Amino acid sequence: MIQNLLVANRGEIARRVFRSCRDAGIGTVAVFSDADADAPHAREADLAVRLPGNAPGETYLRGELIVKAAADAGADAIHPGYGFLSENAGFARAVLDAGLTWIGPPPAAIETMGSKVESKRLMAAAGVPVLSELDPASVTDSDLPLLVKASAGGGGRGMRVVRSLDELAEAVESARAEAGSAFGDPTVFCERYLETGRHIEVQVLADSHGTVWAVGERECSIQRRHQKVVEEAPSPFVDDAMRAELFDAARKAAQAIDYVGAGTVEFLAGPDGRFYFLEMNTRLQVEHPVTENVTGLDLVALQLSVAEGDRLPAEPPAANGHSIEVRLYAEDPSAGWQPQSGTLHTFELSGVDREFIHGSGLRLDSGVEAGSVIGVHYDPMLAKVITWAPTRAEAARRLAGALAGAKIHGVVTNRDLLVRILRHEAFLAGETDTAFFDRHGLDTLAAPLATVDTERWSALAAALADAAGNRANATTLGRLPSGWRNVRSAGQRKVFAKGDNRYEVGYSLTRDGLRAEGYDDVALVAATPNQVVLDIAGVRRTFAVARHGAVSYVDSPLGPVALTAEPRFADPDSALAAGSLLAPMPGTVVRLAVSAGDSVRAGDPLLWLEAMKMEHRISAPADGVVAELPVEVGQQVEVGAVLAVVGETE
Repeated sequence: MIQNLLVANRGEIARRVFRSCRDAGIGTVAVFSDADADAPHAREADLAVRLPGNAPGETYLRGELIVKAAADAGADAIHPGYGFLSENAGFARAVLDAGLTWIGPPPAAIETMGSKVESKRLMAAAGVPVLSELDPASVTDSDLPLLVKASAGGGGRGMRVVRSLDELAEAVESARAEAGSAFGDPTVFCERYLETGRHIEVQVLADSHGTVWAVGERECSIQRRHQKVVEEAPSPFVDDAMRAELFDAARKAAQAIDYVGAGTVEFLAGPDGRFYFLEMNTRLQVEHPVTENVTGLDLVALQLSVAEGDRLPAEPPAANGHSIEVRLYAEDPSAGWQPQSGTLHTFELSGVDREFIHGSGLRLDSGVEAGSVIGVHYDPMLAKVITWAPTRAEAARRLAGALAGAKIHGVVTNRDLLVRILRHEAFLAGETDTAFFDRHGLDTLAAPLATVDTERWSALAAALADAAGNRANATTLGRLPSGWRNVRSAGQRKVFAKGDNRYEVGYSLTRDGLRAEGYDDVALVAATPNQVVLDIAGVRRTFAVARHGAVSYVDSPLGPVALTAEPRFADPDSALAAGSLLAPMPGTVVRLAVSAGDSVRAGDPLLWLEAMKMEHRISAPADGVVAELPVEVGQQVEVGAVLAVVGETE
């Protein structure tokens, strides 16, 4: 019997496992890097052990440090979570060699499936349909489009789509570099790329007594950079006949490698319903909650039970209803999915029915809370928000409403994109293949929920809340309206910026009420530092306002708006040279493509930044000459740092 379990992971992963441990009466041990010293997972465990350093290579990827942490804390079992060392056969062996219980499959099974090249050959021999492997050195135009893919790891890292042969060399080099950094293995291979495929996966669970469950299928086709964004169970694409074939193939895959524990067999299905083996993840998946919601199972509890040698029932429970999960990321979809960092000042999602456990309604699996600092060392996912309802349409509506009404202040997120996906007619019709973003336009899907009118009204609300705050903090005559004069003179004026939009709010609070320039149909009902109620063309609307530094966050049913107050007097020393390219995020310079003095064309790569486990290409904005290149490989840069200056060609 397991008494104390260490989770070799962080964030929502660790918190999810801890929840099932608490329910089972098992003690919990966390490990944390220096960057995670104040993270919720480190505080919630019964014991926590520091892993000195910040980067994964110094901390969560150091198997010997984690095994030592288990010994120091008196843990008798290790759960790897997902990501990091969860699919590392060497780590699994080290855990077993230390006399600890390993919550995962046998190391041999991990090793077999750890190479996507070898696993596909094995699956073909077992009768599982596969896409043929292509050698990057011998592909031709007839093989296009193709996918360059890392043999180890997952999560979209080390993957590139190639549509012309002249892109292949750079794609292979970039994928190898990213795979080597993320997984320690630069091996890549190629396979045919299905432009409009469906990503369908089957949850399997096997015990050590020969029982193999195919628990249910999930669809995870809506992806960015080959990383899942929306997941659901069951798939709207799969009928009963296809489901039976998928389950049979998944069981064959597990049986072929004598699998034990929880795992996922992933397939790519074409429009004709034919499907092909992609890979097997020898671990729990990020999207496992949707399977839990429709089956009523606690998959983590079952992992623990199987690790203790228990038998599974002969058959898994049947699926019921529909569950949808979205991944809430700190990233800007409209700016090339750039990851974001900073302090998460507010994180409120109303109507949550439960955290980290299955059931009907709204579920939140989160690794962060208000006050958490989102750094650059780890994946930018903030939380998973999941709903269950009797029907798919009900689940989508509940999830979209919860996200739209959430208060998320401090970092840019993909929240608006998620809401637009869930409300899109194609999504509601079940038309969710891997080309969803290309077909419906990322620029449209990533557009803010707030319209320009909403931004105007929110700017007025922010100005009035700011004025109310000033009066509340006034040491004398605090009950007088802001800007009050016995003899009326110029009104108050405040300027806000929202992206490329600029809002100049001029207003006066008079005996007759609010007078605001350009807001003739708006009347002020009430204003406090945190809430402003406006009557707009006869409709009363409430705006919640929170201010952090120069940014006012305005939330209303019309959509969230973040407005930056412009300083009254600009600092001339802050001006940048024309053509300056700034770091869009904190990160590390990993490669340079040019030198100072080189001529470049618009779109040419200048350098690559690594942040949050992904490489980000910095390209020339126009034809010109690299006038300055003040960075070098290995240099850490902060957001806003000048990376290069591209000047005009003389």
